[in-house]
Amino acid sequence: MKHNNRIIKYYQYREKGFHTSETEVIEEVPVQLTVNGKEWLTFMCTPIKLEELAVGFLFNEGIIDTAKDIESVRLCSSGEILDVWLNKSAVKPVNWSRTSGCTGGTTTIDSEELLEKFDPAKINGPVITPELVTSLVEMLFESQELYRKAGGVHTSALCNLREICVSMEDIGRHNTLDKIAGYCLIEDVKLNKPIIVTTGRISSEMLQKSKRLGASFVVSRTSPSSLSIRMAEAFGITLIGYARRKQFRLYTHPERINMK
Repeated sequence: MKHNNRIIKYYQYREKGFHTSETEVIEEVPVQLTVNGKEWLTFMCTPIKLEELAVGFLFNEGIIDTAKDIESVRLCSSGEILDVWLNKSAVKPVNWSRTSGCTGGTTTIDSEELLEKFDPAKINGPVITPELVTSLVEMLFESQELYRKAGGVHTSALCNLREICVSMEDIGRHNTLDKIAGYCLIEDVKLNKPIIVTTGRISSEMLQKSKRLGASFVVSRTSPSSLSIRMAEAFGITLIGYARRKQFRLYTHPERINMK
């Protein structure tokens, strides 16, 4: 198993010249996913919680629905191959779509098609206070263990109406949600209409993965894309961006936030 960060030397320039120093940098490694003995794709990821990553990815892609679909998940001794065996057949998608992001996620789900098939009658969710939103954002920042050590990683958290229940870090923002989904399946964690809080930008892929997790709120420290806003409006998800400890922007379903 590879370490999730590495010590490197670098040259620091200041006003009076250069000096050498050391710091930790986050690891980014390729990990191959095989399903039922066949190679499917290669993740570019931070090498922690890799079993959760594999299971969550398959869940978010709709390949599996419950932990009962999984026979075994095994990471090889080199840490380079994830073998997943299912209790059912699974057809490898012919075409993978490269999604947005610095490490580029992969999906077969068409966001426009997902919008067309969605039943708006299923929209529902709790009403929460602005203070809860900012409180969860602060908890997210405090939970960033890898970020404090080396920087360069995203963090996402699955929350209830009081606190963070599951938190995951990875160099790829999309990987954090796959890891959360995998953890929830493996550990049988079930939350009703949870809140997703993330440091990553909300792309259509991030919104789709949040919907798959049943989220009624998605909160990000940065911006949403135009397609993610459309999807959130259609799916009944309250979408919040540029969230800080004392402020945020509310894009969809404002009726879920108590503005009094």
